[in-house]
Amino acid sequence: MTKFLKKDELNSNWFEIDAKNAVVGRLASVISKIIRGKNKTTFTPHMDDGDFVVVKNIEQIKFTGKKFQNKKYYRHTGHPGGIKETTPEKLSIKKPGEALKLAVKRMLPGGVLGKKQLTKLKIYSGNEHPHTAQNPKTIELKDLNNKNIVRN
Repeated sequence: MTKFLKKDELNSNWFEIDAKNAVVGRLASVISKIIRGKNKTTFTPHMDDGDFVVVKNIEQIKFTGKKFQNKKYYRHTGHPGGIKETTPEKLSIKKPGEALKLAVKRMLPGGVLGKKQLTKLKIYSGNEHPHTAQNPKTIELKDLNNKNIVRN
């Protein structure tokens, strides 16, 4: 019989990832699994059972191939002819962590639950962040290929 958790039975952990020399897509897939809670044995698709993820050193993240110059991100202003495009190169100047945030956002479910889960992602430039009081567990880049990195 499947056991479904109640809201008061949920608990969240904190994880810290150093994005230095990490590839955006591979890092985003690991982050999205942690944020959704798919790494836990208590995963329930309709509940927010995920953990918090703090990503630091976002300015040193990598894109493979020529994606840094050639990849396009589109948005629309809502007005006729209002489509805007940008590249990760231009985006990293204005908002350094936005490319990773967009990659993770597109791996989460659409709707209210996905938006709530995306708030568990904290992205910071540099080595310092204000979440040291939560004692986040560090996930090493070499562990990202290992499937069992954050099991309960």
